[in-house]
Amino acid sequence: MKQLFRRTCLFFILLALFSNLPVFSQDLTGIWKGFFMSEDGQFYKLEFQLSHNKSYAASGVSYSYLDVRFYGKATMTGSYVKNTKTLKIKEIRTVEVKSVLGGMTCIMNYTLTYSKSGNEEFLEGTYVGRNEKPLSVDSSYWGDCGGGRVSLRRVAASDFYLEPFLRKPAPKTPAARAPTTKPPVTTKNNPPVVKKQTATTKPSVKPPVKKPVTKPPVPASPLVVTPKIDTALKTIPAAPVVKKAIPENIPTPFVLKSRTNELVKILIVTDENVTVKLYDNGEIDDDTISVYMDKKLVLSSKRLTASPLIVKLKMDEDNSEHELVMVAENLGRIPPNTSLMIVESGEQRFDVRITSTEQKNAVVRFRYVKPK
Repeated sequence: MKQLFRRTCLFFILLALFSNLPVFSQDLTGIWKGFFMSEDGQFYKLEFQLSHNKSYAASGVSYSYLDVRFYGKATMTGSYVKNTKTLKIKEIRTVEVKSVLGGMTCIMNYTLTYSKSGNEEFLEGTYVGRNEKPLSVDSSYWGDCGGGRVSLRRVAASDFYLEPFLRKPAPKTPAARAPTTKPPVTTKNNPPVVKKQTATTKPSVKPPVKKPVTKPPVPASPLVVTPKIDTALKTIPAAPVVKKAIPENIPTPFVLKSRTNELVKILIVTDENVTVKLYDNGEIDDDTISVYMDKKLVLSSKRLTASPLIVKLKMDEDNSEHELVMVAENLGRIPPNTSLMIVESGEQRFDVRITSTEQKNAVVRFRYVKPK
C-alpha cells in the first residue's frame, strides 16, 4: 500500500513539473525581406529586422525604399499571437527619411500571418498607414495614408546596417597561459640544412565538353487531300458539313517532359481578358524564368524584378482552358526560384505564390466560366 502511495505521489510531482515547462512557439527573430503594395498599385521594397522573445513581444526596425527616390527607416513594436500565428506590429516613429518625392511621411501598422512552405518561411498580410506629423489630432488615424498588401520572406542577410540585437557575440578566447620553461637543449654548432623547394606545376584543366542539345523532332504537317469533283455530273453537290477546328497538336517541349510539373492552382475566371503579372517574391536575387502557355514559349529567360513581367490571355467558351507553366532557368543567389503571380480578370484578382526548381516546374491552370 505504501509503495502504491509513493508511486502516486511521484506521478503527480512529475506532472506538475512537466506542466510548467514552456511550450514551443515559432521564433520570428531575424531578417525578413519582401515588398508592400499600396491600394493604387505602388510597389515598394520592405525589410524587417525583428527581435521576438519568449513572452511573444516583438520589436525591431523596418526599412522601406523605392530605388533612389525614397528611403525610410522606422522603429517598431508589437506582439505575436501563437494560436493564430499572427504578428501585429506597428511603426513608432521614423529615424531616417530620404525622399525626392515630397509630401508627408507615413508610418505603418501591420497585421501579418506566419506560414511555412518547405524550408521557406513567410510573413504575409495587410497594412494601414498614418501621417506621422498630422495637422491636428483629429486628422490623425490609421488609414489616412491608405493601406495595402505585404509579403515578406525570411532571409539570411540584410541590405542595410545589422541591428545590435541580431549580431552574434564574439566567441570568448581562453586566457593565455604562462609559458612553461624548458631546460635548454645543447646542440652542436652545425650549419642548418636548407631544403630546396621543388616547383609544383598545376595540373592542366581541360574545359568541359558541351554535349549537343537534341531538340525533339517536329512532326510533319498532315497531308491534306482535296477530293476531285466529277464535273461530268450536272448534279449540285451537297453543302459541306462545317466542323469545329481541330486543336493544334503542339509537341511537348523537352524542359516540360524532363522535369516534374506540379499543379499549384486552378483559377476560375469570368472575364474573357486575363492579365498575368509576375514579380520576384522577396529579395531581388537574379531569379530567371521562362514561361510556357499551352506548351508555347511566351517568355524566354526573363529576370524577375520589382517591375512585373506581363502575359495576357484571351479566353472564350471555345477556348475555355489554358495552362501556364513556369520554368526556373536558374535559382538566383537564394534558392529556390520564388515569384509572386498577380492575376487580374475584370473585377477579379488572384495572388499566387510560386516556387520552382531545376527539377520541378510550377503549373497554374485558367478556366473560363461565362457569367450568367
